[in-house]
Parts: sequence; structure tokens; C-alpha cells
Amino acid sequence: MKLAVVGGGSTYTPELVDGFARLRDALPVAELVLIDPDGERLELVGALARRILARQGHPGRVTWTADLDAGVDGADAVLLQLRVGGQAARQQDETWPLECGCVGQETTGAGGLAKALRTVPVVLDIAERVRRRSPDAWIVDFTNPVGIVTRALLAAGHRAVGLCNVAIGFQRKFARLLRVAPEEVALEHVGLNHLTWERSVTVGGEDVLPRLIAEHGDAVAADLRMPRSVLDRLGVVPSYYLRYFYGHDEVVRELRTKPSRAAEVAAMERKLLSLYADPALDEKPALLAKRGGAFYSEAAVALTASLLRDTGDVQVVNALNDGTLPFLPDDAVIEVPAAVDARGAHPLPVRPLEPLYAGLVANVTAYEHLALEAALKGGRDRVFRALLAHPLVGQFDHADRLTDALVAHNREHLAWA
Repeated sequence: MKLAVVGGGSTYTPELVDGFARLRDALPVAELVLIDPDGERLELVGALARRILARQGHPGRVTWTADLDAGVDGADAVLLQLRVGGQAARQQDETWPLECGCVGQETTGAGGLAKALRTVPVVLDIAERVRRRSPDAWIVDFTNPVGIVTRALLAAGHRAVGLCNVAIGFQRKFARLLRVAPEEVALEHVGLNHLTWERSVTVGGEDVLPRLIAEHGDAVAADLRMPRSVLDRLGVVPSYYLRYFYGHDEVVRELRTKPSRAAEVAAMERKLLSLYADPALDEKPALLAKRGGAFYSEAAVALTASLLRDTGDVQVVNALNDGTLPFLPDDAVIEVPAAVDARGAHPLPVRPLEPLYAGLVANVTAYEHLALEAALKGGRDRVFRALLAHPLVGQFDHADRLTDALVAHNREHLAWA
């Protein structure tokens, strides 16, 4: 089978390629095409990808190109991992919202909206070109904000599923703490992309979440950078991204006094690209683990294999709600366990969501609807309404100022501006 990776020049890519090499029985890739407009990065990453496959005795062929149409032609699946505007745009997303006392973050709040506005039109153009060249190809979206981007793809009728590494990260972490194999751990993972809770952790038919919190709550809370009391009082494990909601003011104070994550990642990427340039390197370097996206490769391989091989197995993905959470519109995109086969992802039934979580999910879903409208149609008023609806903004004056700042910092990426 042929797979194409849009954004193939990303420093993430060796992690993905390592997964293809190790999990070749699940996903026998004959050709892997890396697509990226940055020829210099693409050359470094592509050459390392070839060496990784060769080291592990994988027979697949790696090629790379800046020509999107040629790269996706005949592909069985296309993985999206692009960043419009690069780390420079991310740096802006993480800083200007702080001027209004709001969280600066690349996937949520005002910065997340900016990323959505830059990204959705580009992704939809890519998807249309995939549809023309490879109409039966599946699109696996790892591009943030995954929920909004996946909703845009599905609304336009594309064969798409969204993917995030939060759930698989929790599964692996919990398995390690409980000293069991990861495949023995099943999560009751529910919510929206980057807005999820683990409501049960099942091992051998038993919900071990209460024991996990009791015995390992300090370790879990430390990883989440939240107080242990949050886990004890709620009885669930929230995703790391709930920190921006549950500890908003503390996070803002912290972000104002330390280098941005974008600056840290940019420095790390420079080091990684220097390592990738070494012709003797034929495995992913240890530094890559600090880049983020842990277990992305395993999740991507599993999802792509299920779509292309019609397995019907259960994975946590981003898919249409379609009645799963009855208080949300059917066309909302939720992140829950789903059976995945050649027809797509089919969310499994979900227990009624408690009001404490359902209220926030409904609020952010409404924001995502308005964000997608702003991304598709443009206009200052649409941007303002989306910001006003976001629970991390929610004040008229803040929304007004943030709208002006968003447009000013992203004008080159917004056709309507």
C-alpha cells in the first residue's frame, strides 16, 4: 500500500516512520511519500526515514516531493501533520493572548482559534486535491486543532478521521503504573479533542481507576501539572489540556514568566535537524521524545491499518457525534472510543455525561461551530463571536481586543483580511 504524509518535513516524521518499521505486520507499507514545501528539511527527514527503514530491514520505499498532487496520487491513505505559519506563528499564538490576561496556547483559546483560521482553508484545499487524485483514500488528520479540522473535513464530505495521542498516552502511562501490558488497558475516554476525561480504566473486566488514583494519584497529577486534589475530588483523570480551564489564572501567570513552548520547540527542532543531517544516524534520536507527540506512530499505524484492512477494532478517535452524546448536534466531532473499519469510525455507546463535564463540552462545541464558520467564511464579526463564545475568553472587551490582535498577527494567512 502507498501512504502519503503531508507535512513530511516535520521533525515528528522519524517517530512516524519508526512506527511503520516496527509495526510492519499491522500495516505493510510498500511506498511512503513525504510531502512538504520546505525542500531542505524534506531532504534531511527523507534521508533519515530511508535509513530507519533500512536499519530495521523494512522493504518499503521512501520518496519525497514538494508536489502535493504527485505525492498523493494513488495513495491509500494520506496523513496530515502540517503547521501553517510554522513555529513563528505558534510563537504568536502563545504570546499575544496574554496581553488580555487570557491563556496563550496553540490549540485552545484565542491562539487555538488563530491556528484554526490559518489551517482549515489549507487543509480543505489539500483534501480536495486528494479527492481528485485518490478518491478512495482515507485522510487521517493529526493537524491541530484536530476537532475543528476534522469537522471541516467531514462537513465537506471527505473520508476523514481525526487522531490525537492523548488517549494512547494515558493508556501507556496507566499500564506502566499498573504493571500490565498496554493492550490490557481499556479507557472510558470521553469529550472533545483536548477536552477529555478518563471516567474508567478497565483491566480484566474490572474498573481500576479508583485504585489507580489512590495508589498513583501523585504521579498522575504531577504529569498533568494539576493538584492531586483534582483527581481525588472528581474521581476521574482529566486530560492535560483541562489545566487551561481548571487553573486558567495560574497558567497565565506562569506563561508570563517563562519562555513560550514555541520557543522551546523551535530550539529543539534546530537540534533535531542537526542530528538528522548525520548520515550515520539510522534511528530516531532520544531528543525526539521531548518534542511531543508520544506514541503518535503507534496510534497512526493502528488507525490507518483499521481503515485499510477493515478490522473493526476499537480505538479512540475524533469522529462525528451522530447521536452518541445526545446533548450535542449530530455533526459535532467528539473524541471517544470507536469501532474502525473500511467504512470509517463508528463511536461506541457512551454513558450519560455528568453535568460537570457536559456543560463544558457543550460550551466548547458551540465555540467550535462558530470557529469553523469564521474559518470558512471569514470576517471580523465571526472571529469576535467565536472568541466571545469560548469559555477561556467570554468577556466582551477581551473578545474585542483579541479579535484585533488575532487579525493583526495573522493577516498574511487570512485571505479575507
